[in-house]
Amino acid sequence: MIRAGRLGFVQNSADLAVAMGFTSVKSFRNRKPYEADGFPAPISAPEAKGKLWDGEQTAAFLAGAPVPALSDVDDEEDLLERTEAAAFLDVAPKTWDSYKRDPRIAPHLVTVAGVEHCPRGVLRAYREQPSSAAGEVGHRPKGSGDMVPRDQLHARVGELLDADPALTLARLTEELGIANSTATRVLPRLRGERIADLCAAHEDLTPEQAAEELGYPAAVRKAAIAYAGTVLRGRRLRGYVQGIADALVIEGLAEEQDVAMVQVTADVVAAALILSTSAPVPALVWDERWGWRTATSRRHPLGRETGMPPEGRGTRYLCGSLQPSAKDVCESLCDSRQGSHQPPQLSARASSVAR
Repeated sequence: MIRAGRLGFVQNSADLAVAMGFTSVKSFRNRKPYEADGFPAPISAPEAKGKLWDGEQTAAFLAGAPVPALSDVDDEEDLLERTEAAAFLDVAPKTWDSYKRDPRIAPHLVTVAGVEHCPRGVLRAYREQPSSAAGEVGHRPKGSGDMVPRDQLHARVGELLDADPALTLARLTEELGIANSTATRVLPRLRGERIADLCAAHEDLTPEQAAEELGYPAAVRKAAIAYAGTVLRGRRLRGYVQGIADALVIEGLAEEQDVAMVQVTADVVAAALILSTSAPVPALVWDERWGWRTATSRRHPLGRETGMPPEGRGTRYLCGSLQPSAKDVCESLCDSRQGSHQPPQLSARASSVAR
């Protein structure tokens, strides 16, 4: 966590890499100089994806001076990252991803060195507020309609699924008062995520075996296993996209960020990278169907899923392949003469027809 009053000292991997003379974040991460004896411990949680350090501590270590101790007294202004916030509320990190959209939390979230945090005081107020005042959906009168807020839907369905692996669509719609179409979309996806999690924890386990171990009925396994395959593929592809994100940081085109793979359809994953204000465009999107493209919105870079490659003013497909190198992506991004208004496959097809 970031202790109260220490916000101005926060360093991420890119900051520390520069301070230690590394030419790239990748080299810094590969060599892991922060594991040297006596090096100040990260202020981020061990489970956090993005490591953060206190700059005053690292500067003292690099100068050969005594490393100042940080306060160990909790303060309402302490900033907690994702896993710490989840632990404070005694929920899983995935559940926190839903809770953080609550209007009592969302306005108070702050991003520091590319990592999102929430003040301890905000979390405490949220935790201590009575459920009746918090307007928990579970306490709504039966028959009040499809009233589960979208940002709470996955967490609520997940709780029911974990309690009953054989959860049916009929029971789900009755319990939460959601539409059957909503239940049909969410339930198989959550089963797929849990299958993928179990496979990741036990590499010798197949998705079919994981589904059986989780207690999912045979009738629903096919759809859940299909979702699991997409989730697992997205996790493998994340390394490639994160490499591009890190390269953009080195080029000064983006702040350090943890890539999140998004399942845009049952069998397609994509990711969005938010760029700095000095970059030529607000954001980049990588879609495993279309490759890299520019986006005109920082808030909604992925746009609406239509099954067709996005087109229009401000949309430019970069490079000529689905997984180009970081060097090619950066060069194509900065040169408006490069790229195409169509994704690589369609552009290649059009050139072939023309010949």
